Amino acid sequence: MQRGQRAFEPDEAVGAALVRMTRAFDEAGLDSASRDARLLLQGLVGIDGTALLTKPEHPIGSAADRIADAVQRRLAHEPVSRILGVRSFYGREFIVTPEVLDPRPDTETVVDLALEVIKSARLDDKAVRIADIGTGSGILIATLLAELPLASGMATDVSQAALAVAKRNAERLGVASRASFVATRGLAGCNGAFDLIVSNPPYIPSGEIPGLEPEVREYDPMLALDGGLDGLDVYREIAQEAACTGIATRLIAEIGAGQAIDVEAIFRSSGWNLVTTKSDLGGHVRAVALEIHL
Repeated sequence: MQRGQRAFEPDEAVGAALVRMTRAFDEAGLDSASRDARLLLQGLVGIDGTALLTKPEHPIGSAADRIADAVQRRLAHEPVSRILGVRSFYGREFIVTPEVLDPRPDTETVVDLALEVIKSARLDDKAVRIADIGTGSGILIATLLAELPLASGMATDVSQAALAVAKRNAERLGVASRASFVATRGLAGCNGAFDLIVSNPPYIPSGEIPGLEPEVREYDPMLALDGGLDGLDVYREIAQEAACTGIATRLIAEIGAGQAIDVEAIFRSSGWNLVTTKSDLGGHVRAVALEIHL
């Protein structure tokens, strides 16, 4: 605990703990102080939001020491999802570890667009095959397989540790039997054709990484952030590899704010055509759908 900050005790009420945590986060200048305090308490004490509001006298009990540790970690800018080890995404809960990118709500845009493309192609009731390049925690492949019960997929990543997390998440969602996990860059060495490729590649320009918020810069793996000098290195790899091998005719990729024109140009130079884009809640184009006629 910080100097002058009273320790949390087992008999302390959740309502009082919530007030103290919110104040500490607010005084430290953290965004969403009350939300962070609420989510941490719910996760650590094991109560839902309704109980937190309607039973403020409920004691924190054996969670006291864990709450104290969580407060210090959040004051050090560690994200709530990393402290709790889970992140909600597309209505489901995913394991998050230091080896994988902390999933962002904006990435749900990729899932939305992928499902729209599958439906428009009248493939939503077919046994489609999906590839997820740079899967990380596996949120894209696992979510799509959960949404498409007849689909199967392959997830790749250069990190064996990330693949282990992705497999655990697929198992939690009950879709692991329809997925395979391959340690490779892109789709190198992968056989067969895919109806759809999805990817959330690293797209932060190298020079911008030092200026990122500490929640990102200090806790997300650099491998999942650094997209090279202009942030577009992996898009070039995917565009060329997919076009040359003829492994798929449709592709959905997440992009950074302001990168839509450059990403479209990269794929167009390899024979891909832009089909549509989808914006996130902030109004930024966050996902692009492309196709190629082989």
